[in-house]
Amino acid sequence: MRVLCAFPEAMPSSNSRPPACLAPGALYLALLLHLSLSSQAGDRRPLPVDRAAGLKEKTLILLDVSTKNPVRTVNENFLSLQLDPSIIHDGWLDFLSSKRLVTLARGLSPAFLRFGGKRTDFLQFQNLRNPAKSRGGPGPDYYLKNYEDDIVRSDVALDKQKGCKIAQHPDVMLELQREKAAQMHLVLLKEQFSNTYSNLILTARSLDKLYNFADCSGLHLIFALNALRRNPNNSWNSSSALSLLKYSASKKYNISWELGNEPNNYRTMHGRAVNGSQLGKDYIQLKSLLQPIRIYSRASLYGPNIGRPRKNVIALLDGFMKVAGSTVDAVTWQHCYVDGRVVKVMDFLKTRLLDTLSDHIRKIQKVVNTYTPGKKIWLEGVVTTSAGGTNNLSDSYAAGFLWLNTLGMLANQGIDVVIRHSFFDHGYNHLVDQNFNPLPDYWLSLLYKRLIGPKVLAVHVAGLQRKPRPGRVIRDKLRIYAHCTNHHNHNYVRGSITLFIINLHRSRKKIKLAGTLRDKLVHQYLLQPYGQEGLKSKSVQLNGQPLVMVDDGTLPELKPRPLRAGRTLVIPPVTMGFYVVKNVNALACRYR
Repeated sequence: MRVLCAFPEAMPSSNSRPPACLAPGALYLALLLHLSLSSQAGDRRPLPVDRAAGLKEKTLILLDVSTKNPVRTVNENFLSLQLDPSIIHDGWLDFLSSKRLVTLARGLSPAFLRFGGKRTDFLQFQNLRNPAKSRGGPGPDYYLKNYEDDIVRSDVALDKQKGCKIAQHPDVMLELQREKAAQMHLVLLKEQFSNTYSNLILTARSLDKLYNFADCSGLHLIFALNALRRNPNNSWNSSSALSLLKYSASKKYNISWELGNEPNNYRTMHGRAVNGSQLGKDYIQLKSLLQPIRIYSRASLYGPNIGRPRKNVIALLDGFMKVAGSTVDAVTWQHCYVDGRVVKVMDFLKTRLLDTLSDHIRKIQKVVNTYTPGKKIWLEGVVTTSAGGTNNLSDSYAAGFLWLNTLGMLANQGIDVVIRHSFFDHGYNHLVDQNFNPLPDYWLSLLYKRLIGPKVLAVHVAGLQRKPRPGRVIRDKLRIYAHCTNHHNHNYVRGSITLFIINLHRSRKKIKLAGTLRDKLVHQYLLQPYGQEGLKSKSVQLNGQPLVMVDDGTLPELKPRPLRAGRTLVIPPVTMGFYVVKNVNALACRYR
């Protein structure tokens, strides 16, 4: 939960004595009472906590959390992932069976895996028959049942636990693939900047590889179908989609569905606009295709995956909700923070940038609640920078401030799921690089998954400063969010609380746990950059120890630093960290 707390009035000078009723202990209790009453006044949005400009180590921050009832409960798969269809173009789809990639994806499960992006509406499915059949040889079913990846061949091994296809790729093969992908990356960038995209062919075997990756990784696949195939009357042409649905059903693939990607951009991408009313009719048509297929008769349907809520986009969403608001299980949209061509490392520390998302959330919620009050809203395809991101910036430690604040803000404002673009391969916004090494945002996401549960708690914060300086602009550079600790984490008993804190100040901050958190044991997970690059580093350390995958390709143990009970939390400058407050016995956290 974002913290915005105004400072109290000026404290008495050192030459004057406070009356007995304002003795330090009473003042402390009065302050907590004031915070509790304020939180019950209706607006649960926290207030900024900061120090006056120019003062160092002058502010003690008191922190308490409401433990009786959660203010929000988000989806168990709140932090989810996306793969862009460009992996068909550049060849990485054939390497999704990599043991290392599957291990990294499993670390972030349970989660949704959305297969979609800019090239969704240029994707065509072809269930090609194998030429061998015409020669009297085995048919396509034979090859599908005896599937071995064309690239890895004998290197495919069987994961006995799940029956997954897991591969160990030779280094020379990976090096050749990286060269191919680097060349194709330039082609993809040219397409993106010129806004002209070539068609992509998804074969049955490619779909098998995609589903194998999702299933082996513990991810639920959401497939975004091509919405730009249009009939002369501008209605949706569903022939290719129906072929894909029938094939997926024959394989008993458990998939949820979407239709299209950013339909507000269709005029510039294809020269043919689709308004909200027509898009709603297209979704109703897709629903009618799913219902006769037994395995998909109750499959989830999400949409319309609009872009940032500008005026024309809001109009499209309004038209869609009128026609098909009740058809979708969740309303989806996308958000991009900054233009990747102009981003600087210090942009990631600007509170103004961090807060741009909040207003967009309210705009989407207003339209959705007008037609379907209480309908779930998802943020799909969130990226820090556009145009695929910026090398050495979007994939650095600094970008994590935007990502972690996004997670906190979305949960606080009631967004049910956030899907990160992209898990692997696409541009520089990804979590895993082309050497299959996790980047800083991956480790941040892994900590979030391990420690943060779906229940959001209200945070109460106040700053006591010695000499306030009126007239100074107070920036919201310290952000504190609280959740019940993930109940799947067996290292902590139910009733524990996890705080995650972002300190954008250039000085350290001291936080005193008060009320229900007072004198409790705390486990610290402090994430800092590792190496000489500072904020631009692509490596991170946890509590002073660098985070790297183990030599056998497994994830390292995430060891906390125990803090003494009652100890003041010292938050280093320009850092992010998670703090598990143990044995709080919070009522909101004791039950699912």
